[in-house]
Amino acid sequence: MNILICNDDGYLAYGLAVLARVAGEFANVRVVAPERDRSGVSNSLTLDRPLRLRQAENGFYFVSGTPTDCVHLALYAMPDFKPDLMLSGINHGANMGDDTLYSGTVAAATEAYLLGIPALAFSLNDKQNRYWTTAEQVVWRMLEKFLCQVPSEPMLWNINIPAVPPENVRGCRITRLGRRHHAQSVVPTRSPRGEPMYWIGPAGDAADRERGTDFAENEAGFVTVTPLQMDLTDYRQTDAVSAFWQDLNA
Repeated sequence: MNILICNDDGYLAYGLAVLARVAGEFANVRVVAPERDRSGVSNSLTLDRPLRLRQAENGFYFVSGTPTDCVHLALYAMPDFKPDLMLSGINHGANMGDDTLYSGTVAAATEAYLLGIPALAFSLNDKQNRYWTTAEQVVWRMLEKFLCQVPSEPMLWNINIPAVPPENVRGCRITRLGRRHHAQSVVPTRSPRGEPMYWIGPAGDAADRERGTDFAENEAGFVTVTPLQMDLTDYRQTDAVSAFWQDLNA
């Protein structure tokens, strides 16, 4: 069993080391991650410059690009390692609801999935480095279960670990994505020369945190697992859109 590991926080991130250490107890592991924090880059590819692939002293490989770039180089520039499973994370902070559209953590898993490899994206709903023991134990138990019967078809699961001590994890819930309210997402400031500048600000509170969503169940202390797909077609609108453009077919 070969497991490819990536993230979006960079190859020096603590969560990446935790994931590699745990996965290494079950299989052969190769880590290919960005050389720096690339959070929020989604599924972007680097097309305006060449990429560099280097190896750190700890054995991890790092790439001068995005998480998606990392997956492509791992698969096509390093043919000596054929992954049976791809793991992404463990992200420093949650990836729930709309966040999955922007997340480089989810994007790395998505790219592997699109290329035919089962993929799991792990995120810890905490940015204060308080619950890595919880994350380590959750990942270990989930891999122990998952590797007993790896799906024969590609699949993509988004997994969020709650910010609670290990003994307070209430179990696992299969959830749908909630929705987040993106209010006040631009923060104005000025450079030392007085020039206007802007930060992309925090995403805001969850707007849809009903029971059964990743937001609600994770806050209640459950590990949330959301199966994802890449078909963005809104099938509910197809009849209405077809009727709207019908006269163009006359």
